[in-house]
Amino acid sequence: MGPTASGKTRLAAKLAYAVDGEIISADSRQVYKHMDIGTGKDLQEYTIDNVDIAIHLINIVPHGYHYSVFEYQRDFFRVYEEIQKRNRQAILCGGSGMYIDAVLNNYHLQPVPENKKLRESLAKLPMQSLVDILTSYKSLHNTSDTSDRQRLLRAVEIQAYYAETPTSNRTFNLDPILFYIHFERDVLRKRITQRLHDRLKNGMIQEVEKLMNDGLSADQLLYYGLEYKHIALYLTGKVTYEEMQEKLMIAIHQFAKRQETWFRRMQRNGFHMHYVEGAMTEDEKMHFMLQTLGNYTANYLNNEDK
Repeated sequence: MGPTASGKTRLAAKLAYAVDGEIISADSRQVYKHMDIGTGKDLQEYTIDNVDIAIHLINIVPHGYHYSVFEYQRDFFRVYEEIQKRNRQAILCGGSGMYIDAVLNNYHLQPVPENKKLRESLAKLPMQSLVDILTSYKSLHNTSDTSDRQRLLRAVEIQAYYAETPTSNRTFNLDPILFYIHFERDVLRKRITQRLHDRLKNGMIQEVEKLMNDGLSADQLLYYGLEYKHIALYLTGKVTYEEMQEKLMIAIHQFAKRQETWFRRMQRNGFHMHYVEGAMTEDEKMHFMLQTLGNYTANYLNNEDK
């Protein structure tokens, strides 16, 4: 795990190659089909020494669909159990903190139906009132649910349902080894900036334009945030190219800070993370991770002998 632009995909693929593993993505936007450049799928990075690494929970729902944390948790454990049956190593890779939290902390989640009566009662309330209602149910760790009205209404609807409905007691016993890719803030900022310039030059605007031509409205694209939101505003003439680029750059940097905050909170809540320093070479990172995994295996075998 780690913030955006930290090199998680490539490192996870190399680790999977080394330990005969399969990757389960933990990215809230890579689940959508035809949203490739803006979500950073980088599918070419899943081929190591001409071997295609198995990757799950990417390209599983159509664009325009609103995929939920509940669906992710359900799909994760289905895939996880299938990988176990194949006697292969499951490797979770991503930067969506809530998705990772949902499986590591085994959130008790269930599907939430639409509540038309509640939505009607909320329809005329201003955004801040909706935020206040959502805050009364839970602490907000980021602004992903509060920047778009439809997303905010759905978040309130979900929390109201959970407050009134008993949750499932199904549990899964995971014993994860966590690696966190860490870069100094100024280095990470440079990586984010360079990556954005590369993606803008290599078809990201055309990708959003095609989504709009395929039927997604600019308002629908706002739901997916970051690249899709700001490029949609540019394509509809709301901002200039320079304004789009500047605002998008700021938004991605802010997003990376929120990711770092989320992972620090996980540490405070008891998750031990092995820091993989971004300044190391790829070979050094691999050596560190494999050595760490080897130590865990040795300790496990010693305990089994005892």
